[in-house]
Amino acid sequence: MIALSDDASRGRWTTRSSTVLFSSQWLEVRRDQTVRPDGSDGQYDHVLVPDAVSVLALDDAGRVAVTRQWIYVHRSRQWRLPSGRIDAGDADPAAAARRELTEETGVSAERLVPLGTINCSDSFSNHREHAFLATGLSQGMARLDPGEADLEVHWLPFAQALDLVLAGDMPHAGSAFAVLTAHVKQMVR
Repeated sequence: MIALSDDASRGRWTTRSSTVLFSSQWLEVRRDQTVRPDGSDGQYDHVLVPDAVSVLALDDAGRVAVTRQWIYVHRSRQWRLPSGRIDAGDADPAAAARRELTEETGVSAERLVPLGTINCSDSFSNHREHAFLATGLSQGMARLDPGEADLEVHWLPFAQALDLVLAGDMPHAGSAFAVLTAHVKQMVR
């Protein structure tokens, strides 16, 4: 068994100063002057982005809402769960999950169960994704953003969504985390 602890005797990173190198509505690039855990001076470049959400929406027939769309930075069409960033107007990650699910699929959920949070780009970015299981679904109208005009919604049996993850065909970190967590915790059969 591995003992898990925060060993404060090892020292910590200290930030002496932080400079914004670039900023947009989507992200901020920073360069920090630091003191490393060994006491030496260092420099750390990193990207700050808002947290995001992924939603495993499961209907009464055991099917999962899965989207397929062009992902600009990966230059390919990809499978993923309904997902998106947490906006400033969202009260919390659950509110963002409900909003993203409705915007992308038109679906609203009676119940939302947190599945956990994953660090998506550790050491490069602070990006975290909060995953949720949504049930008690009702269908409405999607409200896609202009960049989502090509987004398609597919309803797949959970086993098929799991197969997509295991085959590497759903590489989005938050989506894979949500599907695998629900599977391991036996929340979906």
